[in-house]
Amino acid sequence: MSRDRVRGLLLPLLAFLVFGGLWEIVSSLGIWPPSAFPSPRRAAIGMWELTVNGTLLKHSVASLFRVTAGFYLAVVLGVPLGMMLGWWKTGQLMFNSIIQFLRPISPLAWIPLAMLWFGIGDKPAIFLIFLSSFFPLLVNTVSAVNRINSLYFQVAANFNFNRFETFSLVIFPAILPAVMPALRISLGIAWLVVVAAEMIAVKSGLGYLILDSRNALRMDYVVDAMIAIGIIGICLDRIIVKLTRIKSVSWGSV
Repeated sequence: MSRDRVRGLLLPLLAFLVFGGLWEIVSSLGIWPPSAFPSPRRAAIGMWELTVNGTLLKHSVASLFRVTAGFYLAVVLGVPLGMMLGWWKTGQLMFNSIIQFLRPISPLAWIPLAMLWFGIGDKPAIFLIFLSSFFPLLVNTVSAVNRINSLYFQVAANFNFNRFETFSLVIFPAILPAVMPALRISLGIAWLVVVAAEMIAVKSGLGYLILDSRNALRMDYVVDAMIAIGIIGICLDRIIVKLTRIKSVSWGSV
């Protein structure tokens, strides 16, 4: 194992140990009662309880399902639509104002409407996750298409590419280096939104676990759910980072 890799593993571990130490010190000072500020030991015991009885796994799977469904739907619709608008300048001029009007609206502002439209359950949460990911992907894809080197299109014209070939063999590979960071950001936003949505519209998931634990005055479970959210978020982010390092993804940035 190389020295840089060892440093890359040890330094984050050291940071977490320091964080845990500070957490223990603050909890021991008695600024807040243990019921409001659980110690690392109490949180560890609660994590063990949630893991053994399957509660943590059940809620984690529910959250991941909603994020996966909403995020994939945003990718399937947002990236192709962004490619089309980036290529079709008239459509870009026509719809850009609407996109910029809807984009700043927080996905959480749609919660009342989502509950009226879809009721209680997975659908409103998936809809909110879709909204949180769709607009960043759409805007970044349009911008990526606008930045494609015109030389690529000249080569495509020389080979008499039709529209489908231009999209699949030129535009799509060329925008991947710019779209992959947008995927990373959008997935992070989706993971944030699902927790908030689950506190209101569903009866499962890590967000619901936080709310239910708060109502039961189990702040250790609240902290445990927050830890699970952080760990899963890191794993999701690492998956996207690994994808960005694939050689076939980066040719368009050359």
